[in-house]
Amino acid sequence: MEFFRIKKDIPFMSYGKITTSISLVTFLFAVFFLSTKGLNFGVDFTGGTVIEVHYAQPADLAKVREQLAEVGLHDALVQNFGSSHDVLIQVPLKQNLAGAKLSEQVMDGLRKQDAGVEKRRVEFVGPQVGKDLVENGALALLLVSLGIVGYLWLRFEWKFGLSAIIANLHDVVIILGFFAFFQWEFSLSVLAAVLAVLGYSVNESVVVFDRIRENFRSMRKAEVAEIIDNAITRTMSRTIITHGCTQMMVGAMLFLGGETLHYFAMALTIGILFSIYSSVLVASPLLMLLGVSREDFIKPEKTEAEEVLP
Repeated sequence: MEFFRIKKDIPFMSYGKITTSISLVTFLFAVFFLSTKGLNFGVDFTGGTVIEVHYAQPADLAKVREQLAEVGLHDALVQNFGSSHDVLIQVPLKQNLAGAKLSEQVMDGLRKQDAGVEKRRVEFVGPQVGKDLVENGALALLLVSLGIVGYLWLRFEWKFGLSAIIANLHDVVIILGFFAFFQWEFSLSVLAAVLAVLGYSVNESVVVFDRIRENFRSMRKAEVAEIIDNAITRTMSRTIITHGCTQMMVGAMLFLGGETLHYFAMALTIGILFSIYSSVLVASPLLMLLGVSREDFIKPEKTEAEEVLP
């Protein structure tokens, strides 16, 4: 389905050097912030205590934070959980308290303001569990990346697999760079969003690559740059429809989903925007840099003399 059709091919590849240079600079900045600031891991990874409480009326999160600060829990993360009446409190492990003792300290502080506050559950995440989650998360990213390379290698050709995984990892590193620069909390839900972006981004790359492969077979007299420009231009309508609809849903989570979904939706938003950019202006120029040609898909026809020779 197409809402519009662009009649003249847009010369994307003529800007290839500029876009890849911008991507390289952005990537280096992301790596710099990751190495200097690091990620602000949430309780899921660092360990700590999670307490869910319920109020009879909508909770005032600002007052809850003030009450926790009064009892020495300045670093506690406070957010709504499911409804405006339910509050999730996450206390990092560095508070040197855990379990029942910490939960009683929290509840004593909250009851000074509202005696009717109800404790729903208390969970403790140990440091070893957090360490295992970090290692397993990194392993998941590695396995997904290798799976993407293998899939594209088998479906297309090794040059496509290599350029796609470079572009996809470019998206992941930039998402992590944003979280490192702004020190947004990196939780399990954000890790899930990062893994989702990997799959989402490779889907866009496959669509463009498939059109490039078809063009190599149909546009026999065209140059490589013209073939790639035509492939990107012909898939733009699909790209705008797909990414626009996806971002509408993610935007609803970002602005209306509350703090619980905020950083999950933020990671997806960054990933969606950069997956469009990387699929068009990173992966495709890399294909040209790697020397993709018609011979990668179509074997050259033998001459009569070559057919006669044994």
